[in-house]
Amino acid sequence: MSDNSLNAKRLNKFISESGFCSRRGADKLIEEKRVTINGKLPELGTKVFPHDVVMVDGKAIAQSREDKSDRIYIAYNKPIGITCTTETHVRGNIVDAIGHKARIFPIGRLDKPSEGLIFLTSDGDIVNKILRAENAHDKEYIVTVDKPISERFIERMSRGVPILGTITKPCIVRVRSRFVFTIILTQGLNRQIRRMCEYLGYEVKKLKRSRIMNVELGSLKPGQWRDLTQAEMTEINQAVAGSSKVAPKDVVSHKKSKSVIQVTKPKEKQGRSKLSINKK
Repeated sequence: MSDNSLNAKRLNKFISESGFCSRRGADKLIEEKRVTINGKLPELGTKVFPHDVVMVDGKAIAQSREDKSDRIYIAYNKPIGITCTTETHVRGNIVDAIGHKARIFPIGRLDKPSEGLIFLTSDGDIVNKILRAENAHDKEYIVTVDKPISERFIERMSRGVPILGTITKPCIVRVRSRFVFTIILTQGLNRQIRRMCEYLGYEVKKLKRSRIMNVELGSLKPGQWRDLTQAEMTEINQAVAGSSKVAPKDVVSHKKSKSVIQVTKPKEKQGRSKLSINKK
């Protein structure tokens, strides 16, 4: 077997690793005949070899570095009103809001009326890893509701309520004040917290995600972002190392679920300060 054969990659993987889009997005581009390899239209599943020239819409796609040191991983405090989409024709899309020089993608999502922590990356291939990860990593939210919080409300929220044809998993719920509570989810059903509150007769007035796994929102103000630190990425990598290769049913069934990110430590970002904040 030649060295070229050993280094060959599936076309969708090559495109996603370049940071252009996810594998699913790459498959769509291939089906739409917008991709060429050495000037020829490829089929789904075609392999790309080291010296091949891959183009999308006539523009060359650069191969990513093997050590992934060219990847971007950031934490962003999404303001209310920003939509978690890369579609630039959508007014208030997250990509334009951040204005990063690299082509980046949101990892998971936050609803337009919600705010708080979300990860973005230039590593398009990571989308598949998210769906393969077990849906069991902490995401913490601060929630304000429209009426005083009762003991029954806290007990029911903690135990689980029926939404979207299932019972939500047990979770940790704590009262912060008369109208405010925190909730730690290990699940990411579509609009889960709002639906849970609605089922119990409450309306969410404000929802902020304050933590994903080991990464805190901290001092980031709405609209600010920073690079994930080496320590954060190492801990996240360790946390998802034993994850199942099969996506859990509640993630597959609800494609708009809020997810977690698996990252690989880029060598060029070692020692980056956690307090390096961009004020876009």
